[in-house]
Amino acid sequence: MKPIKGFSKLTKVEKLNYIVENYLDASKHKLEEIKSFWHSNAQAQQILDDFSENTVSNFFFPYGVVPNFKLNETLYCVPMVIEESSVVAACARSANFWLSRGGFKAEIVGTEKVGQVHFSWKGESSKLIKFFNESAKELLLNEVAPLLTNMEQRGGGLNSLELKDCTDREDDYYQLWATFETCDAMGANFINSVLEALGQKFRTLVSDNESFNETEKDLLVIMAILSNYTPNCRVKAMVECPVEDLEDKSLGMSAELFATKMRKAVRIAEIDVNRATTHNKGIFNGIDALILATGNDFRAIEACGHTYAARDGQYRSLTHCEIKDGLFRFWIDIPLALGTVGGLTKLHPMAKLSLDMLNKPSAKELMMIVAACGLAQNFGALRSLVTSGIQKGHMKMHLVNILNQLEASEQEREIVRAKFQDRIVSYKDVREELASLRDLQ
Repeated sequence: MKPIKGFSKLTKVEKLNYIVENYLDASKHKLEEIKSFWHSNAQAQQILDDFSENTVSNFFFPYGVVPNFKLNETLYCVPMVIEESSVVAACARSANFWLSRGGFKAEIVGTEKVGQVHFSWKGESSKLIKFFNESAKELLLNEVAPLLTNMEQRGGGLNSLELKDCTDREDDYYQLWATFETCDAMGANFINSVLEALGQKFRTLVSDNESFNETEKDLLVIMAILSNYTPNCRVKAMVECPVEDLEDKSLGMSAELFATKMRKAVRIAEIDVNRATTHNKGIFNGIDALILATGNDFRAIEACGHTYAARDGQYRSLTHCEIKDGLFRFWIDIPLALGTVGGLTKLHPMAKLSLDMLNKPSAKELMMIVAACGLAQNFGALRSLVTSGIQKGHMKMHLVNILNQLEASEQEREIVRAKFQDRIVSYKDVREELASLRDLQ
């Protein structure tokens, strides 16, 4: 098969026809299957098509909700977009568990974001630093002032600008390091526009400076880009109660033993990287699901969270637990750079609906809800791990998927559900049970 030229210039239908004819055996069934996922509303479909490139259809994920989620004395109904079985159920179970125990609490630690202009410059670093501090910095701030106006009117803007000498790590390497406040916007486009303007202006200022020789006048801007690592844009969420208040018949053990096992489970994730990886993945089950539902960037959030988890040189748990003076305390400390205005938050109809469901939160409020959701998810996973085990609940939920894969009828579903009411679910056993039923018919 020869490479195709000009694919991006084809119409949506032409792209789809090409794919079906060349990669799906020209199957009319496959063509209609792909088209069946198009939105029935042409205008809504056009909005979805314009989010990305070379779009030919939509890929659906389940949109679920967690009611009774109490955070800072407010009751939320939290939307979650995820395909993994038992995630929403575990989060809802945690929300209900803590509903009668004071609910979740959260607070903002900071909202500062970072951007960098990376550049190379050959010369004595002290000379460049002196030039920056004595004249260039003020000129750079004046240059980007018009770009800051709208953000400043909302209470944000450029917080600081400094020159960093990074030549100890790489020859001739420097950074313009900028910090920003972007209010309710995630702010990526704003930050990147400011950084690019700073880079271009600084290159010009260096080139025009008569105190530099010809070599020193040659400043090479490598790139200007925000950083998704935002340790100063951070939130803490927690739950706590007297140990005896953890008492619950469903735990199958005393409150004291449950609290001890929970603390040990978290401690293991703090010291063992193998456990920490799976532990934090579970946290992001909850975080990503809410991030997707609100039209934010889950990839940026995950990259930042994982970097923060390894900030001391070893990858560790993002949640922590202690038992002190008879109190059980479980909390998360995590950077979250989110937005509730701009981007998909206003364009995607379900993202707008999600934010409406959450009472149109500010970015700070959304940060707290997301952190609490991640904490709830982690509590739910750990609760299962230290009591009945993760597979019992997970595979019960997964039974539905297995029955769908095996195309079970409604009557067969009812019989199989009853058969596995008190049994561990496995694909092999379910398949054999269905085969046995079908042999009897």
